[in-house]
Amino acid sequence: MTQPIVGTGLDQAIIIIYFIAVLLFGSYFGRYAKTTSDFFFGGRRYAWWLITISIVATGVGSHSFIKYSSKAFQYGFSSTMTYMNDWFFVPFFMFGWLPIIIYSRVRSIPEYFERRFNPTARFLATIMILLYMIGYIAIGFLTLATALYKIMGLPLMGTVIVIAVLTAVYMHFGGQTSVIFTDLLQGLILLFAGLLLFVLGIDYLGGFDIFWGALSSEQKLPLAPFNYPPDFNFVGIFWQDGIAGSIGFLFMNQGLIMRFMACKSVNEGRKAATINILVVLPISAIVVSNAGWIGRAIVSVFPGQIDPNINPNDVFVVVTNLVARPGIFGFIIAALSAALMSTVDTLVNASANVFVNDLYRPFVKKEHSDKHYLEIARWASVGVTALSVILVPVFNSFGTIYEAHGWFHSIFTPPLIVAIFLGIFWRRFTSAAVISTFTVGAALMILGQIFPQLIAPFDHGIEMMPGKPYIYIGALYNIAVCALVGVTVSLMTKPKKPEDIKGLSIFDVANAREYFKGSKPNDRDGDKVLVHYRTVEDQEDVIRFSRNDMEKMAADPGDLVYITDNRKWMGGLKSIHSVYGTPHDNEGIVYVTDVQQKSGMFVEGRILEAEKEM
Repeated sequence: MTQPIVGTGLDQAIIIIYFIAVLLFGSYFGRYAKTTSDFFFGGRRYAWWLITISIVATGVGSHSFIKYSSKAFQYGFSSTMTYMNDWFFVPFFMFGWLPIIIYSRVRSIPEYFERRFNPTARFLATIMILLYMIGYIAIGFLTLATALYKIMGLPLMGTVIVIAVLTAVYMHFGGQTSVIFTDLLQGLILLFAGLLLFVLGIDYLGGFDIFWGALSSEQKLPLAPFNYPPDFNFVGIFWQDGIAGSIGFLFMNQGLIMRFMACKSVNEGRKAATINILVVLPISAIVVSNAGWIGRAIVSVFPGQIDPNINPNDVFVVVTNLVARPGIFGFIIAALSAALMSTVDTLVNASANVFVNDLYRPFVKKEHSDKHYLEIARWASVGVTALSVILVPVFNSFGTIYEAHGWFHSIFTPPLIVAIFLGIFWRRFTSAAVISTFTVGAALMILGQIFPQLIAPFDHGIEMMPGKPYIYIGALYNIAVCALVGVTVSLMTKPKKPEDIKGLSIFDVANAREYFKGSKPNDRDGDKVLVHYRTVEDQEDVIRFSRNDMEKMAADPGDLVYITDNRKWMGGLKSIHSVYGTPHDNEGIVYVTDVQQKSGMFVEGRILEAEKEM
């Protein structure tokens, strides 16, 4: 059966032009991906504001518009409660996990598992994280295809394949720098488009008073009922999203972790996390849900314009098409595309990182050049994209994308979030315990899926749905059995010596800083300085400042330095990290090597800004 085409030819043209623009924009910044460090971490050089906007694009995600609009149409303002849960765990992330992953110099979450536990833990974590990210990418493909296939007049899976090909081409050449700068553009676009849709919807209804009056008192409540209905209730959403989802997103989402790894420092990462949770997420909650609120109000104010029994997955596109004019509709759908690209490009890049650093390097004994690993990473991006397409039909079998996403979080995150959280915040957590969490804990989770009666004691009175019972509250059961296994085995086995896990738990971040630098950190207060650079032929990988400039920065030879083009709007694009060398007497001049100049892409005659790191 041919699907009716939604929108106009102008809308289709705008969407196509958008995809072409993203490909060109992302490919342009691919010129900065010259090493695996650039491809995966963007050279660890970027300012907090650039990372914050980039996180917006990743955090909102393509599934967010469709997923939250569907629940907003069904249940009203309580749709936003799942978007406001991350603040529970942001402090643990900012002061525990973030400094550990940066100062320990790990390249991936599985590498942390080897350092903290053993190679077996790393291998198991690698498999589980790859499954998690590939599944997440598949949900992203399904979401956008659900919106676009009726607009472009293509079959659903045909649309998925087209989107996947475009993503693979873009990621093959770009890497993390392309991700960050493309997401900067897309993050701004999707926030603007989402708020624009809300304004257009209010105008279509005739004003905010009419909109507000059209919603029932139940639809105005900020939280869902405690334990009903079974497909959307407070307690289930809390355990699935507020606990499993939030810890999963902050602690085990390799894509998000790599975004923070691209920050120039831990403090810049903390600024990005703070602004994101206090400012950006509340705005994002409105952006992703308002189409559902507008749709429900239209049902009341203009009967017949929207079917009250519409498929919830179609609400976003139908409402947008109704309230927006031709061209504007295409722009807003392009913003949905922006959300998809932003989520998927991050996770594809992260999956390639895990594949190269945690599967390819350890199992290919022969050491290769960085150029070789960069090429493998690019082709791994293509492979991950293909696997994600294959998984799309699995998630399409659920009633709504919201339910598919909820089930996915409930199943794939508990073993990893328990292992990561206990590893960071409990020194007594042992290598045998983490392996048992991954194996025995996962086996108990599978039993819960086969025999949902095992979950019943945790259900808080939620009715068991036929077909896919306990979509959300299963997360509580899964977390409980994994934690029980981990704690029990830890108490029965011998932990590592404290000196063997230095810098790998929250209790000794100071040791992590010393490991990062290679010597005792210099915490004397100093100022930033402005300098001009001179290129010198030097085999030593250091930067040499004048004695006076080093005194201003309170720096000594061997300390770490960050030097960047002083144009703030570049966000650290042209910058490098290095080490202070022996000082000289030419004040206002800094000597860098040819390699450093090329890595930082410093422009002749531009003023550079330098500051001591530690």
